[in-house]
Amino acid sequence: MTPQNPQHTSAWVAFTYASFIGAATMVAGGILFLPLDLWTKGYLAMGVTMLVQSCITLVKTVRDNHEGKRLVNRIEDARAERLLMEMGKE
Repeated sequence: MTPQNPQHTSAWVAFTYASFIGAATMVAGGILFLPLDLWTKGYLAMGVTMLVQSCITLVKTVRDNHEGKRLVNRIEDARAERLLMEMGKE
């Protein structure tokens, strides 16, 4: 069994950065031009910042859990394969 680690192209990575920057700019512009008091705009900006931070943390946690399970599965597969090889020698 050979592990496959798909690599992202540089175009995809650039697109994801550009998408994030574009979305953040649009939200910041939307908050800036809202006809509200400064403290209300600040509150909205803090909420958006916390939402982005929480999304990044959630994505990292889900990915870490997935990769951890993959490693455990590979170790279990290697053990099972070793046991099968030992049984085949007998």
